[in-house]
Amino acid sequence: QVQLVESGGGSVQAGGSLRLSCAASGRTVSSVAVGWFRQAPGKEREFVGVINWSGNLRYYADFVKGRFTISRDNSENTVYLVMNSLKPEDTAAYYCAAAEKGGWVDTTVKRPSWYVYWGQGTQVTVSS
Repeated sequence: QVQLVESGGGSVQAGGSLRLSCAASGRTVSSVAVGWFRQAPGKEREFVGVINWSGNLRYYADFVKGRFTISRDNSENTVYLVMNSLKPEDTAAYYCAAAEKGGWVDTTVKRPSWYVYWGQGTQVTVSS
């Protein structure tokens, strides 16, 4: 079993930045892909991006448009999501999720069902 805990959320003004962390425990996630999702009230959970096991491949949702960066430190069993140029529409609960695969071959990686373990989420609020 893998336990994931997100942290780093908070309230920022538009144009600001945040760094979210996803700390894993119970088992190492250094060999699996880890993704980030977000969910705003009344909306479905939305894919943000994913990083492969080694950290040399990333895949982002179109709306990221160079504003967000995912990285990982396998020695710390932690994955990060750095968000710059935040907009009010980025307001949501952000979740990290770990798969049982090291990488991906198609866009099914964007589906929540591709992931096995989920954190409880951290809230990000961006004011205008």
